[in-house]
Amino acid sequence: MRRSRLVVFVSSLLLAAGTALTGAATAQASALASTGGYAALGDSYSSGVGAGSYISSSGDCKRSTKAYPYLWATAHSPSRFDFTACSGARTGDVLSGQLGPLSSATALVSLSVGGNDAGFADVMTTCVTQSDSACVSRIDTARAYVDSTLPGKLDSVYSAIRSKAPNAHVVVLGYPRFYKLGTTCLGLSETKRKAINNASDYLNTAIAKRAANHGFTFGDVRGAFTGHEICSGDSWLHSVNWLNIGESYHPKAPGQSGGYLPVLNAND
Repeated sequence: MRRSRLVVFVSSLLLAAGTALTGAATAQASALASTGGYAALGDSYSSGVGAGSYISSSGDCKRSTKAYPYLWATAHSPSRFDFTACSGARTGDVLSGQLGPLSSATALVSLSVGGNDAGFADVMTTCVTQSDSACVSRIDTARAYVDSTLPGKLDSVYSAIRSKAPNAHVVVLGYPRFYKLGTTCLGLSETKRKAINNASDYLNTAIAKRAANHGFTFGDVRGAFTGHEICSGDSWLHSVNWLNIGESYHPKAPGQSGGYLPVLNAND
């Protein structure tokens, strides 16, 4: 009897603690929304290319109302929302054109950048149009860039963000794996699909390390996209879109709402 009462008592404590932690997280998000601004920076994965419903005033940046930053802002109503992410952006573009809205009042910053610096578009073009060996060779070149040059470029961006937004919580979002492996799938060979996935992992590892060194949170979206890769039968990513080539290999609307948004919510 005493053992049973002890189990009930401990269970009650754990339940209460879990409720308190959940409430604290909700309160933190609510406080952030009401007292601080949110700035969404970065490349096409943050602007929402591939999700449709583009904001006309954003022009070639193709900022979407279905992108995770817009969805987060709609749900949390931050005191200020600055959406400067832009299709095709590299680290230098973030530094030169996206940091203007940041200030000591900025409470949350989200960012995805680095893929374009590493030659994402050229890698995918090579892998789609050329041989397995050419694809792997181009990926090896990209990996060398990630080792030698990208860390310094990321450091410059992260340092600038911290300088301009000293009080902000910064969440750096990574990139998904693109392909489900070990399944029959039209298009690229298994060799190419595996090499592309490994390259994404390699890039994510480098970004996560630099983010951690700056005290930023890394938002890993690979788990969220598992089961929704290209060749999965329920892909949240566009494959090659010959009618709109710029959307190729970008998240669809479900990838933004079901992949990126929950990861930001878990780390905001």
